[in-house]
Amino acid sequence: TDEIMQQEIRPLVAVDIIEQLHRQFAILSGGRGKDGAPIITFPEFAGFSEIPDDDFLNVVTYLTSIPSLEAASIGFIIIIDRRRDKWSAVKASLTRIAGAFPGNLQLVFVLRPSRFIQRAIADIGIKLYRDDFKMKVPIIMLNSVSDLHGYIDKSQLTRELGGTLEYGHSQWIHHRTAIENFAMTVKSTAQMLQTFGTDLAETELPNDVQCTEELLCSHTDHHSKLKDELKLAVKQGATLLTCIREPVTRSANSKLSPDELENVATVERLLAQLDETEKAFDQFWTKHHLKLEQCLQLRHFEHDFREVKLTLDNLMETQAGFADIGDSVTRVENLLKEQKHLEEKGQEPLEKAQSLALHGEQLIQNNHYAVDSIRPKCVELRRICDDFTNETKKKYDILGKSLELHKQLDKASQWCEAGIYLLASQAVDKCQSQEGAETALVEIEKFLVTAKEHQLSNPKEFYNQFDMILTPEIKANAQRIVQKLEDVQEMFDKRQVSLKKLAAKQTRPVQPVAPHPESSPKRASPKITRPAAVENLGQFCGAPGRGPAAQNGNHALCHMEGRASSAMLIHHHIINELIETERVYVEELQSIIEGYASEMDNPNLVHLIPSALQNKKEILFGNLPEIYYFHNRIFLKEIENCIENPELLARCFLKRKEDLQIYEKYCQNKPRSEALWRQCGDSIFFQECQRKLDHKLSLDAYLLKPVQRITKYQLLLKEMLKCSKNSEGTAELEEALATVLDIIKSVNDSMHQIAITGYEGDVSELGKLLMQGSFNVWTDHKKGHNKVKDLARFKPMQRHLFLYTKMLLFCKKREENTDGHEKTASYSFKNSLKMSTVGITENVKGDNKKFEIWYNGREEVYIIQASSVELKNTWISEIRKVLTGQLEACR
Repeated sequence: TDEIMQQEIRPLVAVDIIEQLHRQFAILSGGRGKDGAPIITFPEFAGFSEIPDDDFLNVVTYLTSIPSLEAASIGFIIIIDRRRDKWSAVKASLTRIAGAFPGNLQLVFVLRPSRFIQRAIADIGIKLYRDDFKMKVPIIMLNSVSDLHGYIDKSQLTRELGGTLEYGHSQWIHHRTAIENFAMTVKSTAQMLQTFGTDLAETELPNDVQCTEELLCSHTDHHSKLKDELKLAVKQGATLLTCIREPVTRSANSKLSPDELENVATVERLLAQLDETEKAFDQFWTKHHLKLEQCLQLRHFEHDFREVKLTLDNLMETQAGFADIGDSVTRVENLLKEQKHLEEKGQEPLEKAQSLALHGEQLIQNNHYAVDSIRPKCVELRRICDDFTNETKKKYDILGKSLELHKQLDKASQWCEAGIYLLASQAVDKCQSQEGAETALVEIEKFLVTAKEHQLSNPKEFYNQFDMILTPEIKANAQRIVQKLEDVQEMFDKRQVSLKKLAAKQTRPVQPVAPHPESSPKRASPKITRPAAVENLGQFCGAPGRGPAAQNGNHALCHMEGRASSAMLIHHHIINELIETERVYVEELQSIIEGYASEMDNPNLVHLIPSALQNKKEILFGNLPEIYYFHNRIFLKEIENCIENPELLARCFLKRKEDLQIYEKYCQNKPRSEALWRQCGDSIFFQECQRKLDHKLSLDAYLLKPVQRITKYQLLLKEMLKCSKNSEGTAELEEALATVLDIIKSVNDSMHQIAITGYEGDVSELGKLLMQGSFNVWTDHKKGHNKVKDLARFKPMQRHLFLYTKMLLFCKKREENTDGHEKTASYSFKNSLKMSTVGITENVKGDNKKFEIWYNGREEVYIIQASSVELKNTWISEIRKVLTGQLEACR
């Protein structure tokens, strides 16, 4: 197949000497001698002697190169037709042929001049000059074409020589040109295929999908173009073959000359070479194209692998982040939901990973060249999938154990609570009789039978069962509940001993004691509906200040029980009250937002809204939606988690200190809201909303709920702190109470601040408001009339002071009645002192309630009298902090 690539281009082709060939001074007619020798004819040509040597040599060389090597090796027969010429032309032709003919000669036939004199001269000349021609072959002089027929068959001679051979010189030139062009086309096509094949073999495979796709597309396009070139070349060869065979096709009696047959063979050989070249190229292209496609498959596989692995790694990282096993039943159930969500979220990437691994195995089965790269990735994908599935199962197992553990702990804790309430509910008066004591004993015995349900009687067995999930926190909680169980069991044991004594025959009657009037409950607990439990327990156990029961014979019986459980019981009672009131508070906020605020956007009620209320929803309700969102989504859930761990309550308030500042904004807006309500509160719109909600109170009562709620927290924290003195968690409770009080103070201060009038500057630029309050103030100005100064000293002014980090404002408090409603305070601005230029004196002339502030080197002096020593000391301390802070800033 490489023959056409290896052979040299012939030195001459028809197109190079086309003009010389057209002159027709020498032709290769296609005839053959009897032994197959090719015949070259030199027809009569007037200017034969004038043909340049190079032209003559080129034409003769070209003609001798056309026959096959086999035919050329026999030797050429030359026919020189000089019938109409002179001996000189014959001589010149023979001399030139003898000196320049490049091929192997067999015979030379000369048709000598037909004129008598020239024929005679030719006969003599040939005898005289035969040796000068230096021809080693015979030169046969012929008188006529009939003599030529004795040597060469007529069928091998053209009509000019009396033969029957069909020959058209122009057609012959056309065929030769076409054959040579076709040969060049075949060679150039083969070279293009070989160059392209070399480029393909040397091409480095890209490392990404896009470049691989571009390379595959580029090579495919180039391959298609080369295939088109091949098809065009084959079509060209087929057309040329048809043209050469045309005489035979046109007439069944026609035969192709040997030269034409050789032309056919040449074209067929070229077509065969073209076909073999194409097959070889197609085989190579098939392999190369397969490799490119496999490369593209590999790059797609690698790209998908990276994406899937990244997703799976993120999934595994998220799963690894689920290290929490929960500290309560609710928390564990939420964790199980989160784990379920993660498992559902992971289904799609896991399916993709499995599908991709299957695809990789199919590539391997299809004999992909990159097996060593694909197989490890398939193994990695399946490993990650298995790891995620196994880890998920392990998480479910651990969380299941944790859920079981916390349910058991809750059950045990609830059993303890129920036991405490059972003891508390056994009234003293009923137990004084033998029958009452026996009844109480039966109740206790029935209750103690249920102790088996909590299954915590054997701590060692319990720890062994849940060893895999026992964190220090859970273990501490379990130990606390185990201790609680022991304490409750001890309380029951002591109660049983006491009741058994009381069940014996009574020697004296016992005076029954009625419950204390203050024992009426406030509100039922949301989970345990025993409103009088705390009070009854206090009576039965002889709590101080609860009547004569403390002095009767049962005091010793219950003293230990009351001391062990009363603090815990009160804590739970406070937590229950806090949670229940918080739920009610959230529900009330929700009803306000949905029943009033949202209805202001209801198209069916727009006509009922007074014009003064249009586009003023934010003024009426303030940031109530923000408060509702915080309590409903965050705060309520956090304090609900404290039901079993009251010690965590303080942390809730400390953690949400910044969030509770939203009440400051609400309270600042409250005067504007009240003014708008006084203007529009009696409208039909509000009446219709109240009717739908079935509220007994109007909206303004509900808009006071946030103000009341923020003060409620400090009361509950104070109650909790009373029964937690010197115990664990007291410090946090005190800090939480201080936080709430600080928020209430900040809210209160901001309410006063917004009532300041007459101040030309921006109050917000004065820094944080630290203190505010009313005082008696005397002023002493050095620059002024003495009488004025003396008068000022003995006549105090009532001033309301606002202490900021940058300024101290003096205002005059004014109270005004507003349409028969409560008086509203406002503060008229009178004077201000920059804190950077003031000084302070603590004691003024022995009065421990007075202090002195001086300004600009005592040019102005203000003597301020507080209502109490504590208030004075608080203000002095706060002012000193501001001055100290300024001094440190200057340093």
